[in-house]
Amino acid sequence: MHRPLRALRLSRLLMAAGLLAAASGVRADAVMITDAGGRAVAVTDTSRIVSIGGAVTEILYALGLEQRVVAVDTTSLYPPRALAEKPNVGYMRQISAEGVLGLAPSLILATEGAGPKETVAVLERASVPFVSVPDKFDGDGVLAKIRLVAAATGADARGDCIADQVKADLAALAALRGRVAKPLRVLFAMSLVEGRPMVGGRTTAADALIRLAGAVNAMDGHDGYKSVSEEAIIAAKPDAVLVMQRSQHMVTPEQIFAHPAFVHSPAAEHKRYIAMDGLYLLGFGPRTARAARDLAATLYPELAAGALPSERGGDLCPL
Repeated sequence: MHRPLRALRLSRLLMAAGLLAAASGVRADAVMITDAGGRAVAVTDTSRIVSIGGAVTEILYALGLEQRVVAVDTTSLYPPRALAEKPNVGYMRQISAEGVLGLAPSLILATEGAGPKETVAVLERASVPFVSVPDKFDGDGVLAKIRLVAAATGADARGDCIADQVKADLAALAALRGRVAKPLRVLFAMSLVEGRPMVGGRTTAADALIRLAGAVNAMDGHDGYKSVSEEAIIAAKPDAVLVMQRSQHMVTPEQIFAHPAFVHSPAAEHKRYIAMDGLYLLGFGPRTARAARDLAATLYPELAAGALPSERGGDLCPL
């Protein structure tokens, strides 16, 4: 579609739905939310929510608000029924303003980093509240994410209860880490691009999860996700290799341990290869403490990690 025609169509869509920003549209009973971008967003209606980001969708379902969710993005893989039962607005970094606004949402909740920037700019100008949910890779970030989504949707009490459960899980996880005598060096391998490993360095969700599990990121001399040389991996001497479990294009143990960069590593010697679900591993949502516990239990079986507090009694937060 030509750009002028597309712009005209989007403008008409905004006008027809009454979505152009206007100060008079903020009701006296609006809930004011400060989002990840520092914007003050007035939320007046949570009956039709578009959820962009796997952790955001997971939190909404944990809050018991699935009936209000009218669409999700392709990263919304938990619970599995979310993507199966809701319309799909596409990948979180490639969303379309027309596709989102065409669903007549009353609230858009999007993980920080959703895009492209041009689309987010259009959505922020619309009078449909657009809330950017902070995505920080630590325990406090998980708690803040839960509480912000709960506050934006008027589910503060249940949000506080879920946050308290997660806080207890994180405390139990910290106690587990305290029992690690010798932290192992873990390398997160995202992919093999033309035989060159792409790994997770500092400032990544993979790095944060590895540290939560009481291990050391073997690639902490690098920032972000990037391809590195064989020499860099050989020098890193990883004790274990962590990958995302995928239905397609998954990095297999055969590929890893036959690769020249890994073949003589401690990981290959001890056959320490760990595959975990991507959202569970990197989503930094309500299950993150459990994911870190599972990784720790695999790395350090001698610790015999038990159930975290919130798993012992089931879901203790009433709807």
